[in-house]
Parts: sequence; C-alpha cells; structure tokens
Amino acid sequence: MPDKWSFWILALFHSFVTVLSAKRCDQGYEFVGRKCKDLDECEYNPPYGPCGDNTRCLNTDGSFYCLCVDGYQTRTRRSNFTLGSHENCEDINECFYNAQICGSNAKCNNTVPHYDCTCDPGFVSPTKEKIIHRGENVSCSDINECQENVCGLNAKCINTKGSYYCICEAGFGLKSRKSNFTGNQEQCEDICGLDQTMCRNGTCHTEAGRGHYCICHRGFSNYGNIKSHCTELNCDVFRDVNSFSQNFHIVQDQVMELNKSCLDLASSNNSKKLNGEDLLKVLLYMIDKLLSGGFLSDNRKVSSFLDLVESILAMIGPLIKTPGTKTSSSHTELELLTFEGSVLPSGGRTLSSQHAQLDIELEVAAGDASSYPGFTTMSLLSYSNLDEYTDGFFSGIKPQENQRYTINSKVVTVIVSNKNTSHLQEPIRLTLHHLQQLNQTSRDCVFWDSSNGDGAWSTRGCSVVESTPDYTVCSCNHLSSFAVLMALYEIEDKFALQLITWVGLSLSLVCLLICILTFSTIRSIQSPRTTIHLHLCISLFIAILIFLAGISQTENKKGCAVVAGMLHFFYLSAFCWMCLEGIQLFRMVVLVFNTNFKTLYMMAGGYGVPAVIVAISAIVNSKGYGTERYCWLKLDFIWSFFGPACVIILVNIFFFLITVWKLAQKFSSLNPDLDNLQKIRAFIITAVAQLCLLGTMWIFGCFQFEKGTIAMSYLFTIFGSFQGAFLFIMHCLVSKQVREEYGNILSRLLAPRKKRYSEFNSSNSSKAHASKSTQDTGESHI
Repeated sequence: MPDKWSFWILALFHSFVTVLSAKRCDQGYEFVGRKCKDLDECEYNPPYGPCGDNTRCLNTDGSFYCLCVDGYQTRTRRSNFTLGSHENCEDINECFYNAQICGSNAKCNNTVPHYDCTCDPGFVSPTKEKIIHRGENVSCSDINECQENVCGLNAKCINTKGSYYCICEAGFGLKSRKSNFTGNQEQCEDICGLDQTMCRNGTCHTEAGRGHYCICHRGFSNYGNIKSHCTELNCDVFRDVNSFSQNFHIVQDQVMELNKSCLDLASSNNSKKLNGEDLLKVLLYMIDKLLSGGFLSDNRKVSSFLDLVESILAMIGPLIKTPGTKTSSSHTELELLTFEGSVLPSGGRTLSSQHAQLDIELEVAAGDASSYPGFTTMSLLSYSNLDEYTDGFFSGIKPQENQRYTINSKVVTVIVSNKNTSHLQEPIRLTLHHLQQLNQTSRDCVFWDSSNGDGAWSTRGCSVVESTPDYTVCSCNHLSSFAVLMALYEIEDKFALQLITWVGLSLSLVCLLICILTFSTIRSIQSPRTTIHLHLCISLFIAILIFLAGISQTENKKGCAVVAGMLHFFYLSAFCWMCLEGIQLFRMVVLVFNTNFKTLYMMAGGYGVPAVIVAISAIVNSKGYGTERYCWLKLDFIWSFFGPACVIILVNIFFFLITVWKLAQKFSSLNPDLDNLQKIRAFIITAVAQLCLLGTMWIFGCFQFEKGTIAMSYLFTIFGSFQGAFLFIMHCLVSKQVREEYGNILSRLLAPRKKRYSEFNSSNSSKAHASKSTQDTGESHI
C-alpha cells in the first residue's frame, strides 16, 4: 500500500509539471485545464489515504484531516487529527474508562475494536445467554435457583441476589450444626436424633409444623419454654418451713401456694407457663409478714428465711415477662430483669433500688453456653429492716482489738438464673448506701453465710472497691445476701472508765437526793427558779437510777426498749428544764423583773415537750430503742435525742447572750436596785455553768463512735457520771443562803432541845423577813 512518501513524491512531481507549465497553484490545489482545483489527498492511497490504519480520511477544500473509526482514538483521547500531528488511532479500552459500562451483576471484557459483558454467577441475560455484546441493550438479572429442587427434603430454599441458601424446617437440623447450607453436601435430619442434649433432663419430640419440643422429667422444668432443655427444681425448700417454729402459720397459706406452683412446674406435664406476677405478689406479701412480725429472732431463722426467699425468687424469675418488672412493698424493693432467646446474651446491666445498685454482666447471670436454659434472669431485692434482725451475728469475722461491728446498710439479695454462682469468673459490683454517714470508720463488705453454724456474716469472697461517708462499693465473686459493716471501736481502759462511771453515778444519786430534799423542804429558798432546779434534779435522778438498773438488761427486747425510751424521756426533760431556766432569766431581765412562769406552764414545758418527742419517735421507729449491747438509742436513731438537745442548747445560748447584754446596760445606768442586779448576775453565772456542764457532756458523747477518742471517752464519763455532784455544788454549796440553812439544820440537830426551841423562834422571824425580801424579786439569795 502506498505510504506517505509516495504521496509526497507525486505531489512534488505534480508541482514540477505545474511550474513547467508556467502556472503556479497554492498548496492543496492542482492546475487542471489552466485552473487551480482542490486536490483530493484521500484519493491517492485508498481506503485510508494518508491517515494510516483504523482511520478515515476526510477531504476538505485545500486540505484534509483524519478521523478514527469507531472503537479507536488517539493517545491524547481525540477522535481526529491532521497530517502534521504525527498521531495514529489505537483501540479504546472501554472497560478501563467506564467500569459500569456493563451495569450491575456483570463483568466487562475488552475486545478489538469494542467490548462485551459476561453475567456474574447466579445471573443471566433475558436471552439466557451468559455473554452480552455491545449494542444489545440488555442487562443481567438474578437466577431464581429455588424454582428447582436444590435443597432436598425437610428444607426450605431461600433465594438471594445471585445465589440461594437452604434452611431446615422446624424439627430438623444439620450434623454440622450450621444454620443453613447450599448444594447437596448436607441434608436436614431429625433434630432429636442429631443432638441428644437438646432436651437435657427431658425427652425430645418432633411434630410437623411445630418442630421439636421438650417434655421435662419429674423434678425438672423449662418454665414453659418448650424448646429449651430442663433445669432442676428444688421444691424441698418448702418442706423446711417447720424450722420457723409455731409462728410460721402467719405465712403458711402463702408458702403452700408457692409450693403448689413449684410442684406444678416440676410435674411431668409442665408445658404451661404460670403467672409470674401473681406469684411475685405472694412472695412479697410473705416477706412483709415475716419482717413486720418480729419473727426472725435468731440467726437460724434468718438463714431459713433467706434460703426460702432465694429459692422462690429463682423459681419466679423465669416466669416474669420480658423485659422484667420493678415493684415494691411495705418492707421490700425489687427490680427483676429477664431475657429470652436461644443465643447466649452478653453485655452489662444495672439494677437499682433506693439503697443499693447492682452492676453485673449478662454472661455471669446466664452461665456458660452448655448449661444455658434459653432464658436469663437477674434480681436485686432490698429489705427495709432485715438489718435490724441480722445485726450482731458476726461470728464469721474476726474484729481487731477494741473493735466491734454494726450493720451500716440495708440488706440486699442478688439472684440470677445461673445455677453455678459459688465462684463467678467475673465478680459483681454492688453499691450499698450507708445508714450512718460517719468519717474515719473502717467498713467491710459481707454476705450472709448460712453454712457458718446457724448463719452469720462473712467477708469471704467480698472486698471493698471504694468507700465514702455516703456509700461503699463492694466486689464479690459469688451471689447471696449482702450488707456493709461499720467498725465501731470499744473504749480503751474499760475497767477504769467503768469504775469512774459507777462511783460517779452513785455519788450523783446521793447529791441529787440531797438537792431534791433541799429544794422541796426548805421553804425560805423556794421560788420559781428553785422549782426549775428541783425538777431538773428529779429528771436526772430518775435517769441515773434507770441507767444503773437497766442499761445492760438486753435479754428482754421489749423491756430493753422501755428502758431506752425512759432514758430518752428523762434526759430530754433535763434539757427542757435547763431551757426553762434560760427563758425565766430572760423574762426577769429583759421583760419584767417580777414576772414568773405559772407552774402548769413549766410542767408542760419540762415534761410535756419531751413526752411528745419520745411518742413521735416511738411511732416513727419503734425499732430504734434498744441495741444488742445496751438499752439506749440505735446509731441511726440517735439524732432523735441529739437533735432536740442541740436545739435547746442553741436557744439557751441565744437567751443568755441577750440577758447578759441587757444586764450590762442596767449596770451601766444609775440604777439604785443594784442588789437585785447582782443577784440576777449570780443566777446567770450559775445557769451558764449548768448549761456548759450538761451540754458539754453530750457534745463529748458525739465522739464515741470513732477510733482514737480515749480522751473524749474520759471527759464524757467524768461529766456524765458526776453531773449530780456538780449540780449539788453549784446550786447548794455555792449558795450562801442554802449553806446558812444547812448550818441551821445541823445546829438544831446538835444543840439541846430548849436551846433549839428559842433559836427556832429567832430564826423563824429572820426567815419571815428573808421570805418577804425574796417575794419582792421572785428569787432567792445566792
């Protein structure tokens, strides 16, 4: 084929002829018939002319250009070029430049000069051809393999985009235990024959359209989840109710109802599912009865009670509908979560009540895959007053020297569906809120160990993760009933303190008796203020007498509560009489000098107010009176005494400050009645001393709960034991008039009878004069 060089030789020859003919034409034209006509460059080398392969030559007036044929382009991706560009046409790779040229579900294959498309496996063109050529304008569509019997017997075909899979019908499965298959490598077989553990502790059955189901052996149940294996039910726990003695009749009907439900579940025909909500109400009612009747009087009964509650709650849990329930009663608070499904659950969950919070992993609650029964339950049960019945049972814990324990949280029970909770792979976290917010006290996380004798608190398997004055976070590797213990420290030098107490209280009794006789029998010193002194001494005398006789008599719980209530009343009464003295002084100085309280009003304030406080306290918390060691107020109830006492101290301080201020103003003025002012000043001094004495004693008592308070213990003991003697010194021995009366009494007792008679007349007239002077001010001389 002539190439470009041939064309140029011919062109030069033609030009030479033209020149010879003496006629000259422009480039791209030729001289024909003495005229210049367009030269058709494309005619010299047909069919491509001067453009080369895979092109078409297109002539123009005076020139030409080259055009690439369909499926080709230049390297610069142009479809045409001119002679001087030195380009040529190459095949276009359509698959490279347009990946979606074949559409979805097909693969592009480049050819020369065009391309074709091949359908992906599982797809075909409408013409049933696997290859689609350019220009056919069709696409690949999915092949429905399920139109043919590709899965075999007892299986169902599921078509997917480009493929399919087979699943076994209900009651059938694969030996490989896969959920689906393709092809004919496996076949579906009866599931009861494939897996002998499918209905562990029961028999497996297959029914058309229903699939497999399990019938549990007697003593086992799947709680109505007929496709799950069976777990053991322990209905024998209801036979141990006789351990509750003759008082068990208060919940006998409820236990019989729960026992019947347990036997129904454990029978051979247990496909029905009981109403878990109704059974839960029965359980909570039973707990309320036992906790409100004072029935759990010893640790053996507490152990039986907790074992019974845990067994019943484990039985009821799977009967509660998903996702669970949260309920409460007068003595309980419960949150219960449930999960159902064939897949073992995972992840963390939180259960909470007013006094506790449980953080637990679902794997811990469900157990391992081999024992997973097809459901998971977890419960957090909080008791309102079980801590009162279980306080003191600490034989499983060895305290440090001078240390004793008391429960400082509500008792909670944690139950899950996992049967193996004696040693958990992942420990639970339990946050328990404190009943007492005290600093510098050690705390321990404990559980109720029924295997420890008749039952006691133990720290085994539990540790403290975090502790603040408000709460303690416990970590335990097993499940049971839990609480937080607070360590209280015994007073060191106990014998010395006891000796001081008994000597001081005995001396105080004698001194208070002398004060009572003094203020009640010596008429010359009697006044509203000495009436207040009299009843203050009476209150303290009775309180100390009760303290000596009954503070340690804890054998009888009711008697101990009565002793604690009487101590509460008489000590508050002493504070109220002190408050009346402060108010009396305020009225004398600030209001009117000759004003006095009526006796009825003083009695109402001195005895009526503490009676109301004690009555309200007993109604609100009757369990707050009496502890395991002493007949006094419990720690969580102590502010029913300290609260009113602190209020009275603050009120007296307020009145005393105003009284002193007013008294100072009167002294600075030219008041002629300086004698009365001096007497009032003396009254104030003794009243303030009295308030400091009695008030300070109870302030020191606030420090008796923590370690390292031996100095405070001595101060509290001294002030508390000798307060009767201090009152005798302040109100009797310091008073000049009382000393004179004591002297007169002694002289009358020691002098001859006649002499005493004459002295009696003389002293009687002097007493009358003194009495008149006293009536003018309403007070006695000091």
